[in-house]
Order: sequence, then C-alpha cells, then structure tokens
Amino acid sequence: MSGRAPPPLNALRTFEVFGRHRSMTRAAAELCVTHGAVSRQIAALQASLGVTLVTGPRHALTLTEAGAQLAERLTPAFVAITDAVDGVRQGAAREIEISCLGTFALKWLIPRLPRFLEVHPEVRVRLSESYATVDYRRDRFDGAIRIVEPDQIHARTKATRFLAQYQGPVGAPGLMAGLPTLEAVAHAPRLRSATFRRAWPVWSELAGVALPTATTEREFAHNHSLVEAAISGLGVAIAPWAFVAPDVIAGRLTAPFGFVERPSWFAFLRPEGRRDAAVDAFRDWLVAEGERSPSPPIPSTGPGG
Repeated sequence: MSGRAPPPLNALRTFEVFGRHRSMTRAAAELCVTHGAVSRQIAALQASLGVTLVTGPRHALTLTEAGAQLAERLTPAFVAITDAVDGVRQGAAREIEISCLGTFALKWLIPRLPRFLEVHPEVRVRLSESYATVDYRRDRFDGAIRIVEPDQIHARTKATRFLAQYQGPVGAPGLMAGLPTLEAVAHAPRLRSATFRRAWPVWSELAGVALPTATTEREFAHNHSLVEAAISGLGVAIAPWAFVAPDVIAGRLTAPFGFVERPSWFAFLRPEGRRDAAVDAFRDWLVAEGERSPSPPIPSTGPGG
C-alpha cells in the first residue's frame, strides 16, 4: 500500500462535477459555491497529484487526456458513495431517478406505477421529464426511457427493449366519422408535434399511403398537447399507440385505420456496468408491463381505403 496521502475528497468531488458538465459555471451551480472556489479546488487537486488535468483559458477550460480519464472513473465512484450513504440513511429504502418522455410518463408509465410501488415499497421513483439524448458520462439519472432507433444506442449505455412502437392516425370520433378512407385522412387537417415533425411522412411510407401536400397543418410543442388537440377535433394526428391508447380505449379518440409498427421501440437505458438492485427491479417491471400492455388495432383496410 502506498504511503502517499490521498488527494482531498472535496477536490475530487469538485473535479468530478466539472468533468461531467465541462463548465466551471455549471459545476459551481451544482455545488452551490463560487466559480473561484471550483477553480481553487481543481488547482489543489492538480498540485496534489502532480498532473495537469485541465488546460486552456479560465473561461474555456477543457480536460486533458489524464483529466478525462480521471473524470470518467470518478463519476461511478461517487454514484456508489451516494448510494451507500442513502442506504445507511434510509435503511432499505432507495430512491431512483428516471428520465422519461413527458407524454409517455403521463399516458403509460404513471397509471401503471402503483403496481410497481405495491411490489417494491422500498423503492421510491422520481420522474424527470426530458426528451434530450442521455449521456451517462454527463447525466446522473439512474435510468431513462426513450424511443430508440436501432442505430441510436449511445456508447456506454445498456438498452432494454420493453415496448414495441406503433403509430397511426387518430382523431376525435366526430371528425373521423367524416373521413371514411385513408385518402380522406391524408387530405384532412394535419396535427404534428415539434418533437417529431416527420411523423406524417414516416407513417405514409410505412402504411403505403400517398401523402398529398397538406392544406392545413397545426404544430404543437409536445406530444401531450398534440393528443389533446386531436381529442378537441382540431385535426388528425399521427401518434404512437402508447401515447393514445387510454384515450382510444375510453372513446375520446378513434383509430379506425389501426396502427403500423415502426422499426423502433421504447427502451430502458441505463449506464453500462452499473449494478443496482432497485434499477434492476424497475427494468424487469417495465418489461413485464410491456408484455401485458394492450395491442393496438391493426389496419382495417388497404392503402386505397
């Protein structure tokens, strides 16, 4: 065992936060200290180690190769320390933070969550709404739920598919009653979400439906607003089955032409190699809930309507 004193834990913690954010300002905000305090802690750590960890001007510091290697190893170490402290402080209780698409949380996850908590009362689940790409070298979530394309798995991330992705045209019952064919649907006012503006052409290609130039388009910031607009009769939306299933089942929306499967899926993303029994339980529960979820209506007519 080396006789050298270990570097100060506070300096290591400060450097880990800077390494995640790559920003003195954001590191200072997370640690609730001044920009200067972060700078002094990093300088002290470099002096202690005898290694240059950051380089560049003070307003635009970047990690050296040694700094990047140290930062990458420190993050899982501090996660483990936090988990260990939480375990002692809370007994068997464990809080996990899951980043989730807002509409998916509202329409699919939250209505089912009581079943998870009933089986795992020792786990507290905190949901954070986000649509951004997850990078576990930067983000401190325990897991994330995203719609994932086959080529979109981020490095150092383990993905578990738990729900297939289907999409199709939905609208208010009164509106859809006047659209007897897919051709009529293609000419109806189109609703779309800013989070996936290509929903109509993607569905058109999958369903084999010729899509004329839209005469009326209405865009909404998020999918939950898109769903509410469809319920209100503002037009027809191309929406994922997982987002609209409760409203279709309740009769607030109709989907007379069914849904087509997309080559993507809902997946649970977690940091590769990180062990956590609570996160394991949540992942396994998602898979089980995906298997028991109701299947979408299949297309009831051919492309010609």
